[in-house]
Amino acid sequence: MAENIADLMGGEDRQIISTGNNELDKKIADGLPIGSLMLIEGENDTGKSVLTQQIIWGAMKQGFSVDLFTTENTSKSFIKQMESMSLDISEYFSWGYLKIYPLHVVGFEWKKEEMEGTLFRLIEHIKSSKSQVVVVDSLTLFTEYAQTDTILTFFTNCKSIVDQGKTVLVTLHTYAFEEDTLVRIRSICDAHLNMKKALVGDKYVMVMEVVKVRGARKTTGNIVSFEVHPGYGMKIIPMSFARI
Repeated sequence: MAENIADLMGGEDRQIISTGNNELDKKIADGLPIGSLMLIEGENDTGKSVLTQQIIWGAMKQGFSVDLFTTENTSKSFIKQMESMSLDISEYFSWGYLKIYPLHVVGFEWKKEEMEGTLFRLIEHIKSSKSQVVVVDSLTLFTEYAQTDTILTFFTNCKSIVDQGKTVLVTLHTYAFEEDTLVRIRSICDAHLNMKKALVGDKYVMVMEVVKVRGARKTTGNIVSFEVHPGYGMKIIPMSFARI
């Protein structure tokens, strides 16, 4: 079914996941390789979720089905956020190409034992899911309750899953992890995008640094600055005046 919808929508190159934004793709080595473990890292309000939403849009436009595990939104609020960026995913959601799993559960007690069990069940779901792309936005909530070894085991298990052809994207807040843990997480991941804020004139913009993309078609290390405009979405802006 995913192959059929891809053909109907143009049958784009399925060796990479496009963001659906040509300008952005050019900066991310022409797109993100399929079968990769991707990390989007940054502080609060640096555009992690916005970039994730753009990647989800691009994946579905190519015919991939997506599972989204979110601590940031409900299903309704996520669909509304996408609509505000002119990315209408309502039909994909209705037809089951996008499945949204909010991780905020009423009555659930966040404790170490429960959190470890949740991460284990999350891995088991990813393994058994038929979706080709899985997004966890974000992992930060788990850090307060799960031990470092549990988090690293989660990433190691994700790495094993992507070796079977599935693509997994994880976002996290830099401040929630010790530097040593971050170094180990970054080394496990195939792609690493670092999000920051920069001052352009008298306003702040979002900045994405492409730290690495294994198997990329083009050289990484690009820096991209962008704004998000309601009703339009992501708009790439010149980086020459930005101060990070």
